[in-house]
Parts: sequence; C-alpha cells; structure tokens
Amino acid sequence: MGTSKLDEIDRKILAELQADGRMTNVELAKRVGISAPPCLRRVRTLEEAGYIRGYHADVNPRELGFEVQVFAMVRLHSQAEADLSAFEARCRAWPLVRECHMLNGEIDFVLKCAAPDLSTFQNFLTGELTAADNVASVKTSLVIRCAKDEPGVPFDVLEERLAKLA
Repeated sequence: MGTSKLDEIDRKILAELQADGRMTNVELAKRVGISAPPCLRRVRTLEEAGYIRGYHADVNPRELGFEVQVFAMVRLHSQAEADLSAFEARCRAWPLVRECHMLNGEIDFVLKCAAPDLSTFQNFLTGELTAADNVASVKTSLVIRCAKDEPGVPFDVLEERLAKLA
C-alpha cells in the first residue's frame, strides 16, 4: 500500500491520528467525514500495512528527571554490513540511546541520548560507547534547548505534492 494507494480519507486518518492518537474512533470518523465502522476498518488496514507503527504518550523527559540530552556522532573503523548491524544491535540494547540513525558521509551514526545527569552520560560515554567494538571516534553535543520537536511527517507537504502530481 504505497502512498499512491492511499486515498484522501486514509491520509486524513493518518494526519488526525498523528496529531492526536488518543481520540476515539467516533471522533476520528467525524473529523474525516465517514461513519465509525468503515473508519475503524481503515485504521486496522493502515495498522496492518505498517503505516501506523504504534501509539505512545509524549512524556516530558525533564519532568521525569532526565535533565541531559546529547547527540553523539559516531565514526566506526569498519563499515562492513556485519559491523554496521552489530553496532545497531548494540545501540538498541543501550537504554540511554533513544534514537540511532545511520548517516551518509563523514559520520556513520548519530545517536540521541537521554540521561538523568551529566555524570551518568559521561559514564556511558567512556565506559560503554567509546569502549564498544569498532568505534573509532565519538563527538558529542549537549542539547541546550529544543526549539522544535515534531514527530511524524508533514501531511500538508504531502497533500501539496500530490495535488501537483494530479
């Protein structure tokens, strides 16, 4: 079910759920202009097709005592697929690593890390990340503040693009 197979109602459902994943099916159906039973069927189909990967609460890390956010730029000695996969598996096992993205270019991975304090992150950095197999170098940047944190995709851009193609 590629983007071309999504109709306008499917895209509206995705946009509404991305903005508020807690709304009831009845409210969602009203917002997208269809009745509740077909709306629920569409949501289930979108879930099964992988367009909807899950639902979650947007928790405030600072309210939970996670005062430190750091981006770590990691360069590896080897970029062989087996080594890349091994590093990705390692990142999935580290609780402080909240996001791991493989990049093209000088840096192999960027990691978004959350820690309760600087000493906890420093212990992770020196005891685990830089000590991990195949890690050549790590450069870190401490987040001072976040100006924007928008999850998902910009549906208005998608709709503009589809309108130009039509």
